[in-house]
Amino acid sequence: MARWEPDARLRLVRAAIDLYAEQGYEVTTVAQVAERAGLTKATFFRHFPDKREVLFAGQEHHSTLLAEGAAAAPDGATPLEAVTAALDHATAAFTPEQRAWGPRLRAVVASSAELQERAAFKRAHLAAALADALRRRGVPDPTAAVAAELGVEAFHRAFDRWGDTTDDRSYGDLARSELHDLHAAATALR
Repeated sequence: MARWEPDARLRLVRAAIDLYAEQGYEVTTVAQVAERAGLTKATFFRHFPDKREVLFAGQEHHSTLLAEGAAAAPDGATPLEAVTAALDHATAAFTPEQRAWGPRLRAVVASSAELQERAAFKRAHLAAALADALRRRGVPDPTAAVAAELGVEAFHRAFDRWGDTTDDRSYGDLARSELHDLHAAATALR
């Protein structure tokens, strides 16, 4: 692959997932990832601060999309309706290629305590962004925090289910279904 080809960031993500799945996260080097992508180590570091972050490349974008979706919910929407709008808006970020990566990405993260810790941090960041968007809509705490946590849990559960290619539903359909199930579970806690 020529170094001048477009989408260096995406090529690095693909290469990292492949190498981490093949030989393990801990033993794979940035140089190996860059080489597999047909790029230089310097190019890797222009896109990512370290070898962990390549696996979480879309998280900032997801935070933005969730917050934008909640903000764009119709006036008078309930907190849960605003979270549904956030999940619907985030759906645009999920490509068929990501669907194929899902199971390998989950396996790589599960294989490393360092990556699990980073995933938990990123998950908390998503929840904070969504809760802030709900608060800006006038949703009081703790309702905003609980609704955001339900939304982020639905977001992740849907991603896990979306990797199952025997289920042909879209990520958005899965996220709405997960949010519905989580809301029902929370309601049953009374």
